[in-house]
Amino acid sequence: MSNEQKIKIISSIFGEYSKSGKEFLFYCPACKHHKKKLSVNLEKDKFKCWICDYSGNSIRRLVRRYGDATQKQEWYKIDNRIELADFDLDFFDEKEEESQETIELPKQFMSLCNKETLASTVPLSYLKNRRINKQDILQWKIGYCFEGDYEGRIIIPSFDMKGEPNFFVARAYSKSYYPKYKNPPASKNIIFNELYLDFDEDLIITEGVFDAIVAGNNSVPILGSTINEKSRLFQKIVTYDTTVYLALDPDAKDKENKIIENLLKYGIEIYKIKVDPFKDVGSMTKEDFQSRKKDAILIDNDNYFVYQTMCA
Repeated sequence: MSNEQKIKIISSIFGEYSKSGKEFLFYCPACKHHKKKLSVNLEKDKFKCWICDYSGNSIRRLVRRYGDATQKQEWYKIDNRIELADFDLDFFDEKEEESQETIELPKQFMSLCNKETLASTVPLSYLKNRRINKQDILQWKIGYCFEGDYEGRIIIPSFDMKGEPNFFVARAYSKSYYPKYKNPPASKNIIFNELYLDFDEDLIITEGVFDAIVAGNNSVPILGSTINEKSRLFQKIVTYDTTVYLALDPDAKDKENKIIENLLKYGIEIYKIKVDPFKDVGSMTKEDFQSRKKDAILIDNDNYFVYQTMCA
């Protein structure tokens, strides 16, 4: 694609531009500063706003996020790196939200957000041993069941965009209760706690919900599943062109590689967070995780083969 074609599409989205050397300057769509501070470098295929620091390693991400359907299709047609057939353009059209299954939390569910009681002492002690504090309990709406089908289990609910529960994780807080996990008879093809996620921001993907709690804000567990083109999480990531930070268990390399391949096919910006020698993110402290997130490795089509060789 020639620079003239690129800048024609970009300017059709963001309006008139100024030029400074090899930089094309536009008004930033993120902070909407009154001066043209969004710098687009066609040679390096990068963009950055010098006011709010909104940036990316692919100009296509700007087109994907802010362009209309016609502008996106024009970009795909003339971008030599993209096979148009690889993309389901329906992902980027406005469409009615599909109905999702909702469930009921166990009748015996007791919130741990309330004042501590004699019955809540043991589950709270379990969470404390996992370095889960009161703020985490409030943020994740964590509770427990003292009796019933989910007796002796921590309950971590998930809420859809309407605020309705669509899943929950039930984890035994004592070795006397087996199996460790006893989840509801509901589909895992959900976005766990979608209500609280912002797909315009970096998204952290973890294996389980306790990993996501350690990872912090805007973290989503895949609950042992994978992410493919049919999953709701995958489709929303592609629709919003969300930057993804992968932090899966070290023993899930094959699954991780498949997820990376699927996301790269759609041009998603991916960073890999090194988890080992920890067995999972849940084994880390929050400080450990944030430090590793800062050192995350960018995975793209150019270095993916090298990354696979390093991990072999």
